[in-house]
Amino acid sequence: MAMTRAAHDVDRRAAENEMNRGGSVMKTIGLGLGAAALAAVMSLGTASGEPYRGHGHLLMTADELQWGDIASMEAPARIAIIEGDLSREEPFTFRLDLPAGYRIKPHVHPAYERVTVISGELHFAHGEVFDQGATTALPAGGVAIMAPGEPMFGYTEVDTVIQLHGTGPWGIEYINPDDDPRN
Repeated sequence: MAMTRAAHDVDRRAAENEMNRGGSVMKTIGLGLGAAALAAVMSLGTASGEPYRGHGHLLMTADELQWGDIASMEAPARIAIIEGDLSREEPFTFRLDLPAGYRIKPHVHPAYERVTVISGELHFAHGEVFDQGATTALPAGGVAIMAPGEPMFGYTEVDTVIQLHGTGPWGIEYINPDDDPRN
């Protein structure tokens, strides 16, 4: 399933708009998804255009990732879904590309979240109020694991790529609703 970059971006925005019309307290990604929207979002992760669903092996290089906007985070953050359907109770893996100076506002997730810093450095902390001085610098190879419902925040000083994995459904709820770009 080949897509041009423009078609890919349009399909991704349409799918994310559909996903983010959810309505649950956690705004869990995927509520109310139509089959077409789900196919568009899930085709973004792998070079073949098909999401990895646990059959056989997935082998790919970083330059094969397909990046797109993410409605639940302020631009210019980008996402590349590697495996899984983020709206379902199944394993997922995705990467976030965060530019230098990016702030991750205080938020919680409905399930365990495991983060590995792939490149750059993520400054990360536990808490409901953004406090740059409370963060721990996690360089490439650094890891963070957060329990469901535990508030967290962070920022970058350099361009940073992080990989997140866990078991869905994945979602994000900002402590301050005004911080949510979907509002």
